[in-house]
Amino acid sequence: MHACYSSVCTGLRRRGCEDWAVDTLFGDESPPPRRTAVPAGDQPLAARMRPRTLGEYVGQGHLLEGDSALRKALEDGHPHSMILYGPPGTGKTTLARLVAVTANAAFEEISAVNAGRKEVRDTMARAEERRRAGGGGTILFLDEIHRFNKAQQDVLLPAVEEGLLWLIGATTENPYFEVNSALLSRCRVYELKALADADVLALLRRALDEPERGLDPPPAVDDDALEFLAARAGGDARTALAALELAAEAAAAAAQGGDPGGPGDGDPASTGSNPAGHVDLARAEDALQRRAVLYDRDGDRHYDLTSAWIKATRGSDPDASLLYLAAMLEGG
Repeated sequence: MHACYSSVCTGLRRRGCEDWAVDTLFGDESPPPRRTAVPAGDQPLAARMRPRTLGEYVGQGHLLEGDSALRKALEDGHPHSMILYGPPGTGKTTLARLVAVTANAAFEEISAVNAGRKEVRDTMARAEERRRAGGGGTILFLDEIHRFNKAQQDVLLPAVEEGLLWLIGATTENPYFEVNSALLSRCRVYELKALADADVLALLRRALDEPERGLDPPPAVDDDALEFLAARAGGDARTALAALELAAEAAAAAAQGGDPGGPGDGDPASTGSNPAGHVDLARAEDALQRRAVLYDRDGDRHYDLTSAWIKATRGSDPDASLLYLAAMLEGG
């Protein structure tokens, strides 16, 4: 048994929870099969357009401007354990990967949704082997960390404490409720915010301007169509890029005669000389049917909207009251 893995178990013994916690996390269930790399050409547009450098990263200026702790960690290559908390499509996974690249560290990514005994144990073993061989540190990116129960989160404590690895946990839930206080105290918490429309628009334009990893060949896209996708994506870059890709595929099919009844086909310019077709506002609206509403039934967002609706109603502000009520109804 690796020395560091032994120290992890020793730490659990001190807490009196080794048997139950280790069995809970490292149970006898078979781990899910390890994912094979998807060829770049088969990846969705959002995956292909993932920023590769800090210079390509957009949004989250409140975390990355000036001499912030996170920016210095990226620029100096000195990572630390952290929890990235924010809505979907705001760059949590990308930020974790950038930390690993700048730190020249191995990047191990698992999801708390399906992590099994072998996955987590092998990650710790590989981290120990790298350290012994002088091969650099290891960053464990644990997606959906809130899906681990408290006992499972405790198993990570000794590894984080002893520096076997740096933990980067990602969650859409409030970490102060969902992550153990002991683990939370050993991590910096960074809240990522929904992207501004201008940030999403910049990503959409990049997908059109870089055919080597974006849309190739790029369709002709009207400005109002791009602005619609950026505004209606709800600050979620993944949603906007997926809608653009869907609209582009429909436009290409229409240009080749495969979609004679699609939106925008009544415009003679919808096909034009561009073999990739033409994306107008109607086609963008068809690709993104409704605005993505950030809402949860029993989390912070639910109570924030409920409180805002009550205050607006009490304050005799009918417009605001209807806005918050509509957001709750739209969110389910």
